[in-house]
Amino acid sequence: MAEDSTLEAHGGGHAARGTYWIIAVVLAIITMLEVAVFYVPAIRGVIVPVLLALSAVKFALVAMFFMHLRYDSPVLTVVLSVGLVVATAIILAMMFLFGAIGRGTI
Repeated sequence: MAEDSTLEAHGGGHAARGTYWIIAVVLAIITMLEVAVFYVPAIRGVIVPVLLALSAVKFALVAMFFMHLRYDSPVLTVVLSVGLVVATAIILAMMFLFGAIGRGTI
């Protein structure tokens, strides 16, 4: 309910200025966590999945708020999502084709 009044007060297409500041602080904290994770020797075995997860959260926040996908038509979110899935599939296929993943790498 409060979100609706925020949207109405700001033209319906954007969040309030304070929301952007909160997202910026959250992104900065996640970035600090990413740097800190790199220097923790106890989690060397799982560093890649942890960094990928943190990066995915950052990407989602940027796409939802700074690219305004949260407030735009769901069709635009689907278009972006389909593009990301296709790009990821192509990258994984190329990595498998050229031996970056597959036999003996896992």
